[in-house]
Amino acid sequence: MEQPRSIYTFPFFLLCLSAFLFYSSFNMLIPELPGYLTSLGGADYKGLLIGLFTLTAGISRPFSGRLTDTVGRVPVMAFGSLVCFVCGFLYPAVASTALNGVAALLMLRLIHGFSTGFKPTGTSAYVADIVPDDRRGEAMGVLGLSGSVGMAFGPALGSWVTGLAGLNVLFYTSSVLALLSIVILLNMKETLPDRVPFRWGLLRISRRDVFEPAVLPPSLVTFLNSFAFGAVITLAPDFSQALGVGNKGLFFTVFTIASLAIRFLAGKVSDRYGRRPVLRIASVLISLAMVLIAFSTSPTAFLLAGVVFGIASGMYSPTAQAWTVDLSDPGNRGRAMATMYIAMETGIGLGAYLSAWLYDNRADQFLTAFLAISGFSTLSFFYLTLSLFGQARFRSNNSV
Repeated sequence: MEQPRSIYTFPFFLLCLSAFLFYSSFNMLIPELPGYLTSLGGADYKGLLIGLFTLTAGISRPFSGRLTDTVGRVPVMAFGSLVCFVCGFLYPAVASTALNGVAALLMLRLIHGFSTGFKPTGTSAYVADIVPDDRRGEAMGVLGLSGSVGMAFGPALGSWVTGLAGLNVLFYTSSVLALLSIVILLNMKETLPDRVPFRWGLLRISRRDVFEPAVLPPSLVTFLNSFAFGAVITLAPDFSQALGVGNKGLFFTVFTIASLAIRFLAGKVSDRYGRRPVLRIASVLISLAMVLIAFSTSPTAFLLAGVVFGIASGMYSPTAQAWTVDLSDPGNRGRAMATMYIAMETGIGLGAYLSAWLYDNRADQFLTAFLAISGFSTLSFFYLTLSLFGQARFRSNNSV
């Protein structure tokens, strides 16, 4: 029996390194932005820091999906990193702008969202192009591992840089990391066979560019589970401070490190046993993690809950991406990934807004906010259970 060709090629290595730098770049800002917004007088708008970011990320997905399938994977990835590079230099100007500082910061978050609207879409399509079909889950797991290392490294580095040199240096460091991710992409060979030059007409979006029906199941699961991530990145900095955790990026580091090893394993397991069983377990663990966070009364309990959340995230993310590619047509791979990411960003944005609204800057409302958010992952579990039952029933009827 012929052995599958390796996924560990030089282009794949470069892609993982670029992903690490990209995720480090924008995640290093997350622990410090709520405090920055509060200092500008915008404490009541913390939910919008993530909500607006994910809004433009979601809006840009149909465009990035279409451009990925026409102009190429590499240009789309490079544009996403370029947005991060530019925004890092604009954040320091927010406090001194002639406009209202709060409004300026929120507007900048809208612009910054284009980065994640483009870079991951092109990256996922590129990976699907260069890895064998029967190792797709494993490849997505390793790529996610690279992004997760960046997500763990970024917040810890961000809080350390801020404490050492201040917010402005934090923003400039974010720009430098984004620039490095672009430099790496310059050495990437384009994998789209029939590229066309960019023209403005390519930005005309139809309904087909917004939604790929074939990938509805993984998109729905991603949407429901993303509420938890939106709540965590919005409330964890304040909850950390309330519990006496000195470094507001520590929780992000803990849950991301916990997701590292499991990403690789979960991808391989889903290749062998199927996507739905792995996603069922992940949905239960995400719901459990929200409950554990809700009842945390000490830094230790809070960080242990972060470990559970990290394990769950490491299971569901690469599996959902691999399932999306499984169901997509190679010619519409960018659109399929864009559909899944739109679902993800919508869930993150709504989770951020809902959790911030329930929290309302009151420490006694953390419990209510996280318990409410846990319900969405529970719905994901029930949906997957029903779909597994329906799949088994269909096979049984067809075997008679």
